[in-house]
Amino acid sequence: MKPTQANKKIIQNHTIYDVIIAGAGPVGLFLACELALAKCSVLILEKTENPYSPLKQLPFGIRGLSAPTIEALYRRGLLNELEVHQHLKNPHQNAGEGAKRQVGHFAGIPFYAGDIDTAQWPYRLPSSIATSLISTIEELEIILTRRAVALGVQIERGFALSNFQQTEDGVTVHSGDRFFKGKWLVGCDGSRSMVRKMGGFEFAGTEPEFTGYSTHIAIADPEKLLPGRNQTPTGMYLQSQPGYVMIQDFDGGEFHSSEKPITLQHVQEVLRRISNTDVTINTLHTATTWTDRARQATTYRNGRVFLAGDAAHIHSPLGGQGLNLGLGDAMNLGWKLATTIHKQAPKGLLDSYETERYPIGAQVLNWSRAQVAIMKPDPAISALNAIVRDLVHTTDGATYFAARVWGIFTHYNLGGSHPLIGHSVPNFEFEDGTTIGALMHKGEGILLDFEGNDSLETLMHSYDDRIKYVSAKVKDQLGFSALLIRPDGIVVWVAENDPDYNELKNAVARWWSFFKQKTALLA
Repeated sequence: MKPTQANKKIIQNHTIYDVIIAGAGPVGLFLACELALAKCSVLILEKTENPYSPLKQLPFGIRGLSAPTIEALYRRGLLNELEVHQHLKNPHQNAGEGAKRQVGHFAGIPFYAGDIDTAQWPYRLPSSIATSLISTIEELEIILTRRAVALGVQIERGFALSNFQQTEDGVTVHSGDRFFKGKWLVGCDGSRSMVRKMGGFEFAGTEPEFTGYSTHIAIADPEKLLPGRNQTPTGMYLQSQPGYVMIQDFDGGEFHSSEKPITLQHVQEVLRRISNTDVTINTLHTATTWTDRARQATTYRNGRVFLAGDAAHIHSPLGGQGLNLGLGDAMNLGWKLATTIHKQAPKGLLDSYETERYPIGAQVLNWSRAQVAIMKPDPAISALNAIVRDLVHTTDGATYFAARVWGIFTHYNLGGSHPLIGHSVPNFEFEDGTTIGALMHKGEGILLDFEGNDSLETLMHSYDDRIKYVSAKVKDQLGFSALLIRPDGIVVWVAENDPDYNELKNAVARWWSFFKQKTALLA
């Protein structure tokens, strides 16, 4: 399919794209959708020819989606396309109903629905969307690929990035004997990112404590393995479904680093040692290894080159926060890069991508390290684990851990005079039943006015109507009279009574740049 015509030039029969993205995983695809939604031309280069893999499908590809991810999909009209969660129970949940229904875990320690006090989470309304859902990598890639193609994104598979050069004006990307030109390059090419390696990015962090195994096996005597998650004196194993077993072997990541083939005999030896049984494996269908190595790029930008997703940060998949972290990167970077491409960005807008996302990534890496630290098969660690378990099983503890796992606390430190600034906008419900999230499908900034203030409307129109003005009554306005919302759904200005116009104008100037105004701004 032909790429979007907007902002595309043809020079010597070579297309110059606004953005070239390395990697057609969920992060690269979602970023491409955000850019194409803003009328940018986008090329995705993906090294694998076939997007389908058994490791992306059930149950290997199962991922828990956190609140910020669910909000992002909802705000772009994609949430209703998710279907896996309608038919699949969370594989980490134990059987149970009501108050004792497990809804998540920290280091394998479960927390339950009945222990969570959502009243401790301000600004969540009855119209708020779910805090967590289940999907798969395969489902997300299918949905995002479909949307990307519909928006005009060009996806080239079987093109591995082999080199690139950047100048002040653009980037030339090489794949074998082919080359492609773009104004910007974003590496969404995973934990072994070629963009990161060739771009001179430092990848700092800590070495692994264990080798993890995800396996699909046929077991001769399945009754010897317990269902669910089981911590043992030598490690941990999780049987989510019969024949699907995950193992943590605290070998310092030695086997994963060795890159030795994963044989039936090896998996059986590890499983027997960790489970302390003589279980027998008849067939090894599929297996992959991973570790808890935790690393983060010290900068997310080098000139015209950016990193996002696993290219920018890696950590243990415990808690499933890696995918959510990467999709958050894409939501944050997309509109900022598009605004820059259209020459409508104020000074420092692109720098705010790293300023905002780096601390979020660092928090997730430390969260991952903390989980690994209390899972080690060591008597002293087991004692600490027991104390944390007691805390998790209190109301305040369960509420805190659920909020961290589901991303309820995720926000950016943007300063400002109100605690809502830097947080995701509450999903206000209008009197006709629609919500603010449903009005964000086009990726616009919004001034939400609950009081019908003519002065606010005049002010917004003076900005060439680039910020959408919405005036409507809502069922619960939480004490606010007006809010300014970025295209990614983050609140950047709040009024509880009479608007402070100077504060509002400063907020607009921080996130948008205007060459002219049709009328003078109000004092």
